[in-house]
Amino acid sequence: MTVNHQIVLDSRPQGEATVANFKMVEATIPDLQDGQVLVKHHFMSLDPYMRGRMNESKSYAVPQPLGQVMIGGTVGEVVDSRHPKFKVGDQVVGMGGWQEYSVVDANVLGALRKVDTAHVPLSHYLGAVGMPGVTAWYGLVKIIAPKAGETVTVSAASGAVGSAYGALAKARGCRVVGIAGGKDKCDYVVKELGFDACIDYKEHKDYLSLSKALREVCPNGIDGHFENVGGMVLDAVMLRTNAFARIAVCGMIAGYDGAPLPMANPDLILVNRMKIEGFIVSEHMEVWPEALQELGTLVGTGKLRPRESVAQGLAAAPEAFLGLLKGKNFGKQLVKLV
Repeated sequence: MTVNHQIVLDSRPQGEATVANFKMVEATIPDLQDGQVLVKHHFMSLDPYMRGRMNESKSYAVPQPLGQVMIGGTVGEVVDSRHPKFKVGDQVVGMGGWQEYSVVDANVLGALRKVDTAHVPLSHYLGAVGMPGVTAWYGLVKIIAPKAGETVTVSAASGAVGSAYGALAKARGCRVVGIAGGKDKCDYVVKELGFDACIDYKEHKDYLSLSKALREVCPNGIDGHFENVGGMVLDAVMLRTNAFARIAVCGMIAGYDGAPLPMANPDLILVNRMKIEGFIVSEHMEVWPEALQELGTLVGTGKLRPRESVAQGLAAAPEAFLGLLKGKNFGKQLVKLV
């Protein structure tokens, strides 16, 4: 147990990211120092935000350094410990990155968290009961703040964030409409996640066509929207918004390759006295305990049934990540490492 396989960022993308931007390397696992914990990763998370970190341009977070292990969430098992709060066999979640093992300074607040897998599968702590779930919770509860009976929408509805958003919104008595890519995803959103409706954006060539479809399933307009995509989807939603609508923005995956994302009708922000707020969930750690408790209850009681796409082995991570950016995943994208 001395060799650790890792994937590092080898070069920055020029436009669209490719497999060539990544490189597999080997590293020796060092001896633990006091306060450190060695974690063997069982699952690794792939998330759209990682694409933005691959660029060198200014963003809300520092760029992913070249030659270093790709950032990312992980869940796994403690296999060695020199910290009194963690023992061998503990199931934990952290930010171990794209590698088989991580050495964690457990004295750093929030660096490693023990989880209970009695009612929630370990992998779900990277999705519905993890960062994506809390992202959905914050955008809905703190920004959109819906009232029972209001209509709320979400793009990328079948994904890890969208699926949690739907369950949270239904629990608050909202009419929930999703936007997703493909009939199979839309069927899952309605039949398994319990959304009131879901629109396949792939059936529409422009935002006007998509907006017309939204009008049919949102006859009373849209009061709140959660944006993961941007571009045509956001333009279509804005045409259907009611006065004093609230839009929470946590992703702009349509623009992650660097091309500008113009907005078709920005005047609607004024006309509808709209609130549009972007947020980064890691800047709101104070809400995580409350959010995770509700999300864990939804999963444990079967009211939230998250779907997962699982790639096998560390070497599969780059291809799976590129597929995620093109919407090839169904639900939360993970990599299984054991």
